[in-house]
Order: sequence, then C-alpha cells, then structure tokens
Amino acid sequence: MTLDRLLFEQYWHLGCHRRELANDGDFVKFDGVLGEVVLFNDNGEIVAFDNTCPHRGARIYSDAHGNRPATCSYHGWTYKHGTIIVPEKERFKSCELDRARFNTFQVDWCGDFVFFAIKPRSGLYEQLGRTAELLENISFNVDQRLDLNRYNYECYWPLAVENALEPYHIAAVHSETLATLELGDGENVFDEMNSIWYAPLGNTRLANQLARLRKLFNIDYQYGGYMSIYIFPFTMISSTYGYSYSLQNFFPAAQGQGLTHFTSRLYASNTLNDNAARMLDTFFESTVRMNRKVFEEDHEICKLLPKESWSTNALRFPSDAEVKIDHFRQSCRAVGETSEAVLHQIQTSIDEATSLQATSTVD
Repeated sequence: MTLDRLLFEQYWHLGCHRRELANDGDFVKFDGVLGEVVLFNDNGEIVAFDNTCPHRGARIYSDAHGNRPATCSYHGWTYKHGTIIVPEKERFKSCELDRARFNTFQVDWCGDFVFFAIKPRSGLYEQLGRTAELLENISFNVDQRLDLNRYNYECYWPLAVENALEPYHIAAVHSETLATLELGDGENVFDEMNSIWYAPLGNTRLANQLARLRKLFNIDYQYGGYMSIYIFPFTMISSTYGYSYSLQNFFPAAQGQGLTHFTSRLYASNTLNDNAARMLDTFFESTVRMNRKVFEEDHEICKLLPKESWSTNALRFPSDAEVKIDHFRQSCRAVGETSEAVLHQIQTSIDEATSLQATSTVD
C-alpha cells in the first residue's frame, strides 16, 4: 500500500465544524486518494460515506457543499435515518436487497470539530494527543463559516503540506500579504506527529489595531499573535489573534496524478452582538480576500516543485525555520516503517502456518 493510501485510510481527518452541518440534509464533500467522502446530517446524526450509490455506483453529490437529501438522481435510492429507501422495492425479488448498504465510515468529535476515518489505527484523542484541548477551545469559539474555497494544487500533497509548515518562504512568496505581519521566530511545539507554531507580530501598528478589536468579540480563547496548527497528516489550521480560523485540507489525489485536493474554510469567531458583527463586516471581507490571495501565492510556488523533489529523507540544507519539515518527514518515515513491520509479521505468520500445514500433511 502506498504512503498516500495508508495515511488516508488509517488516520482521522478533520472534516468540518458542527455549524456547517447544522441542519438535516446539510453536506460537505471531499476528494481523496480513495475517492470522494461526504459528511452528511442525517436527521441530526452526522454520517460519512463514500458518495457512491450501492445500486449502480452513481455519485450522490456533485457539489462541494449544500443542503439536499442523500438521494441518488439515477434511480432515487435514498439514505435516510441510517437505512436505504428503495423505490419500487417489489421489483427486487431475485436479490437480497436487505443487504444493500451505503459504504459508511467512522465519525468522531473533538469539541465541535467533526473527524472521519476509514480504518483508523487508533482512537481520535489518542491521535490528537495534547493538541485535542487546543482544538476543543478553538471549536467552541467558532460562530460561522465565512468562505469555502477548493481546487487542485498542481503538486504532490507532501510538498503542499511542507510549504504550509515552514515560514522561511513568507518573505519571498507573500511579500504583500502574510509578510506584512512581520512575524517573529516564535516557538514550535511538537506533540507526537502534530505541531504548532506560535509567532508574535512584529508589525506593532497592526498588532495594536488587532488588539483593539477584542472588545467586539465574545471569545474565551485567544492567542495574541499568529498561530499555525498542523494535524497529521493532511490538515492545517491558522489564525491571527483568534478572530477567525482558516482550516485547510491537503488530501492526496489518485496515485500517479501528482495533484493535491485542496480545500480551505474560513470561520469567524463569536462576536459580541449583532451590532459588533455589522461593524466587523469589512474586517471579515478583507480577511477572506487575504486568505484566498495567500493560498493562490502558495499554489503558484508549489507548481514549481516536481514530485521527485520530495522524499521522507531529512532535508540536506535545513534552515532553523524549516524544523517542522524534518519533523513531518520523520513522522512519514515512522508510518512507513511501522506498516512494513506489520506486513512482515503477517507474512511470517502465513509462512509459519503454511510450513506447519505442509509438515502435518507429510506426517
């Protein structure tokens, strides 16, 4: 199994916030190396499935998000209340129709963030470690989704992740956007395979302006600077002063494509009241534009990175601003080595069983 498939299949992935699936029929869809995954509000129960009708394999949803029943447009098969409703059910006398199922995946929560997994090697909180408490605090302060943005990065997914992990490129790539914050070196915190970068703003004028906005928000968690959280293997969350949070997924495309299925959501934090929300309209509109511009700049530079330029080996010429890249590569190596060890153990068991069977037959 390739590293891409292994990571997508065996780890939990942050899908979205509870607010995005608040109503019956709300859905969001993601593309990944194993196909499409849908998170869906089924009468208040959040479910995840592979966007494939079990009847003839048609896709249930084509849009990235929206609100409508999980009904296949081809023949009307519908997933509802955890079961399948089949039109003209009496026509299926020659088969065991009761065995028909949507291919669902596991779902779990960290605060108000919903995660999905196919065959996870551990529980969600075991995977998240100490980072779980931080995610809970963030999730409880989110009010609404301001923006949803998705397209394919024309590069291999680890290269997109590594670009998001390191601040060394900011001055060259984001000179008129992210670089205007004048971020300091800050502090890297490593939590198993996850990591967090806390960086103060060197632009004191902007920092003072942002600090004054605090009175317009009703939040009980805030980092007074720039914070970038990496959730192994495919997810980033970034924020400046905790007034909004940008959630990004970098899911691998099908093997051989060398693409990254990129999705970003921008969430606004809780405002003090409706009047404060109106006063912040221009601020949030500017934040949406800034986020989109930063990701466009990242995409343009990632296009220059051939797939062959990535490996799990440590960087040959690492700067002190790229320590999170070596941490990421070390994590990927550990996953691959663990997988190889498990496969070797399974093969050894099979060989031993085969040998015993052969000996028993001879005897």
